[in-house]
Amino acid sequence: MIQGKREIQKYILTILFTGLGFAIAIIENLLFPQISNKANFVKYSIGAFKLDGNDLLRIVLVALILGYALFGIIDYKDEEKRAGYINKAGFRFAMGVLIGVLDLTGTKLKVLPQPFFPGPAEILNPFLEEGDFILTNTLYSLRLYFFGFLFGVLLGVGTGILIGWFDRVYYWVYPVLKITGVIPAVAWMPFALTLFPTPFISAVFLIVICAWFPIASLTAAGIKSTPKAQYEAAKILGGNAFYQLFHVAIPHAMPQIFTGISTANAFAFTTLVMAEMLGQPGGLGYYINLSKVWSAYFKVFAAILIMAILFSAILKLINRLQDYVLRWQRGIVK
Repeated sequence: MIQGKREIQKYILTILFTGLGFAIAIIENLLFPQISNKANFVKYSIGAFKLDGNDLLRIVLVALILGYALFGIIDYKDEEKRAGYINKAGFRFAMGVLIGVLDLTGTKLKVLPQPFFPGPAEILNPFLEEGDFILTNTLYSLRLYFFGFLFGVLLGVGTGILIGWFDRVYYWVYPVLKITGVIPAVAWMPFALTLFPTPFISAVFLIVICAWFPIASLTAAGIKSTPKAQYEAAKILGGNAFYQLFHVAIPHAMPQIFTGISTANAFAFTTLVMAEMLGQPGGLGYYINLSKVWSAYFKVFAAILIMAILFSAILKLINRLQDYVLRWQRGIVK
């Protein structure tokens, strides 16, 4: 009983420690004066409130404190999640302190090279200044990413299955896959702009190409590496070639398929931004290019922040889907 109370008290201290770093950043932002006159914050009307970058920064920090506290309470019921929460508490504390340090050096004192290293309050300011424009470009990027990555996954998995299962397809297609796979997707940009009727379709093609190679390669490797003993067992049970492919080979290749999808996700994001910077009428890459022309690097960092959040969220969804599909591995694979 006493041991249980001690564990609860220790866990509560972990939750408080997690939020302490962000609380330090809030206190620093509130109490430390704005010494440099190179940071100008304008109040923007958001509904019934008037906010500037500093106000939004404090709101975000409070939201992080409350969010991590809520996640800590929820994770306490699961032993594995509780251990993960405790393990990452130090990192979250350091991130909060780092935000305070960047606010101090990048905004309050302006000792970092300017305008290349703005403070967090300045980075958040564009969401107040032109939130609608940022949202429009974010939705454009998401639409472009969705179509490109979806078709890339379908083409990659389909090609990988054909290469891994049929020796004749492997003979003719795999050399082409190896040659084209090492070529950066952006190198195909002139051909894409010439062959396809719109810049959007051209960018979709580039994302498909960059996602196709890792997914197809790893899918084929997973199919090829299926032990013959599993095929023999399926034959004994009366399974034909169709059954062996969909109930033996593809399930065996699933870990490699998801590894390819996760790798392709990073490539797709890189290609997405580069394609938008080189010829798209919208998107986060377009927003970065537009901001860079005017040396508005705080807006560039705002777009990078959105991309980091989106990439993390999409990767989290892929990992959740992988955990569900490969739930049979629990307790077997570390």
